[in-house]
Amino acid sequence: MCVLGKDKLIELNKEYRIIHPFNENQLDGDSYILTVGQDVVLNYLEHQNIISYEIVFTPPNYIAYLTAKSRYGRMGLSFLNAAKVHSGFCGRLALEVVNLSNERKPIIVRKGDPFMHIEFIKREGSPSPYEGEYQFQYMSDEEIEEYIPILKKAIPNFDRLFKIWMSKKSHQFP
Repeated sequence: MCVLGKDKLIELNKEYRIIHPFNENQLDGDSYILTVGQDVVLNYLEHQNIISYEIVFTPPNYIAYLTAKSRYGRMGLSFLNAAKVHSGFCGRLALEVVNLSNERKPIIVRKGDPFMHIEFIKREGSPSPYEGEYQFQYMSDEEIEEYIPILKKAIPNFDRLFKIWMSKKSHQFP
């Protein structure tokens, strides 16, 4: 397994739209910086999900890991969830946070703020694409429809998985 560098991330995005929208200025070392989709105010001891603005697709031969920007840890945000993105997952990412600031004051995270690094890692062995209920998380029906041709191209057993995903979601398709 190996972490993909900038050039490979750009290639992978051209082939599979792994991040949408994709802005090369958000490449940082061997990661891409995802931004926040909407303003969030966290009061002291409050727990919330912070949702990425970007849609992420992890092709079947890859997995991804998230790390939060350290400036938020220094403010007092603690990150609660596992930060693995399964192969085959497509959707916006949720990072669970709680305000544990020493000052006991609200922490504000603004729409568009750089919030989390995502690193893509090439996996070894046969892929097992994600089958869970969070496929297409926080995506509109139109966004899902835009990704279907990409998923069909990338995932060999797409038709079987699509039935599983739709049985777990309430999305309607024409």
